[in-house]
Amino acid sequence: MTGLAAVVIGRNEGARLIACLDSLSCVSTVVYVDSGSTDGSVMAARERGVAVVSLDMSQPFTAARARNAGLNHLRELGGVDVVQFVDGDCEVAAGWFDAALTSLERDLEVGVVCGRRRERAPDASIYNAQCDREWDTPIGEALACGGDALMRMAALDDVVGYDPTLIAGEEPELCLRLRAKGWKVIRIDAEMTRHDANIVRFSQFWKRARRAGYAYAEGAHRHGKTPERHFVAQTNRALVWGLVLPLAIGSLTMFWWGYMMLGALIYPLQILRLARKKGGTKPAFDEAWLLTVSKFAEARGVVEFHLGRLAKRPSGLIEYK
Repeated sequence: MTGLAAVVIGRNEGARLIACLDSLSCVSTVVYVDSGSTDGSVMAARERGVAVVSLDMSQPFTAARARNAGLNHLRELGGVDVVQFVDGDCEVAAGWFDAALTSLERDLEVGVVCGRRRERAPDASIYNAQCDREWDTPIGEALACGGDALMRMAALDDVVGYDPTLIAGEEPELCLRLRAKGWKVIRIDAEMTRHDANIVRFSQFWKRARRAGYAYAEGAHRHGKTPERHFVAQTNRALVWGLVLPLAIGSLTMFWWGYMMLGALIYPLQILRLARKKGGTKPAFDEAWLLTVSKFAEARGVVEFHLGRLAKRPSGLIEYK
């Protein structure tokens, strides 16, 4: 298959962007979309012969808007059949394009191919390790991809690209619309990218989970009535564990503080249940604890979305780096 190109998005990624661009040396057409970097990223990209699109930062920034800007540049160039999207903090694995392009050629209904995204330093923190586990999704047909994926231009044109108004959750929303048009999204058993989450503080983990909650709420609001109930279950879990249960437990103090203490035991019991389900190892307990605590941040994100929606004042970008 001919006409392979890549779109990289980033802001102030520094050495990580250079590593990302160098990993795309086999791609003849690379577009870097910059969102207001001040660390020399634009110059570094141009020195490597990469086309640069600088976003107008007077307009609200979203990753979806950046990817669409890269797509528009490729459309102007013409002759592009397949696009690899990469976040600027990722490196593409050797051999990925051969495996991914083969999958596209094998099935013309496949519009999106993704593979194994790994964390560069999963041992640096329990948060990085959790990200690495999240990236390990099942092989085969999938509901969605992440920020790194190889896509057919025809499929992207079929749904007019990403929704630029979404501040998070843009890939699942795009894949939902693609699948509605008859395109397949698949995850293949191949190394795709190495990502650098660099989450070393709880505050970063909290913001990331809060952003996820916002994305769940917006996705459910827009597409929750579709047959697959897009993000409805995730939104409900966030609200139940992160808002409804804490309020209910707190209300027990009206009767006796001991009732509240007993009610609060539901959280350590939930951690124990999840950890045992995943094998009872230390990583399993780490994951169970993080999944449980994240529901409070996700619930906040859900509430933020709906308050902003009712006030007709959407949230700005929620960044954890």
